[in-house]
Amino acid sequence: MILVGAVASLRFGEITALERRDVDLHAATIRVRQQFLEIKGQGLVLGPPTSRAGVRTVAMPAAVMTYLRAHLDEYVDGEPAALVFTIPSGLPIRRSSFNKLVRWQDAVASIDMPGLHFHDLRHTGNMLAAASKVSTRDLMARMGHDSMTAALIYQHASREADRAIADHLETRLNSTFRPADRDAEGPDGPGLMDR
Repeated sequence: MILVGAVASLRFGEITALERRDVDLHAATIRVRQQFLEIKGQGLVLGPPTSRAGVRTVAMPAAVMTYLRAHLDEYVDGEPAALVFTIPSGLPIRRSSFNKLVRWQDAVASIDMPGLHFHDLRHTGNMLAAASKVSTRDLMARMGHDSMTAALIYQHASREADRAIADHLETRLNSTFRPADRDAEGPDGPGLMDR
C-alpha cells in the first residue's frame, strides 16, 4: 500500500477502494474508478473519484507490480471485487484508524521522517512524475486532476530541482578545472571549459 501510494500518486480513498479487478498484472497498471470517503453521520461511503479526471489508469513500475502480485496472492481473495488493501478482518481501511493500525508514527520515526503523513506519499509520487519531464496534460492525467494548477506546481518544483542540479554541477566543474585549464589552448583548440 505504501509503494502504491508513493509511486501511483493515488489518494488514500482511491487506494483503499482498489479491487482485485483494478490491478492488471500483465499490463502493469492500476485502474482508479472509485474511492472511499468517511462522511460524518454516514461512515465509510464508496463513490466516484473526486473529479472526472480521477477515473484513470495508472502505469506502474514492474518492481512495484512484483510486490503487488505477491500481496494479491497472499492476502486478497480471488473474487474480482475483493478489496486489495484491508484490515485483518477483510473490511476496508478507514483513514481515521490507519495510523494506529499500521503503527505509522513508529514506522516514520524508524526512517527518521517524523511528521510524515500518508498523503505526503502522493506528493512524492507527483514530484517523481514531474521530474520525468512529461507534459502538463500527462501529469494531470496521472494525478487525476481536471485543473492545471496542481500539475504546474509540481512541474515548477521539478524545474527548480533541475536548476539546483545544474548549479551544483557548475560548482563542481569550476572547482575541478583550474583557471589555467580553462584558459589554456592545447593543440586541439580552446581548453575544456571554453568548448
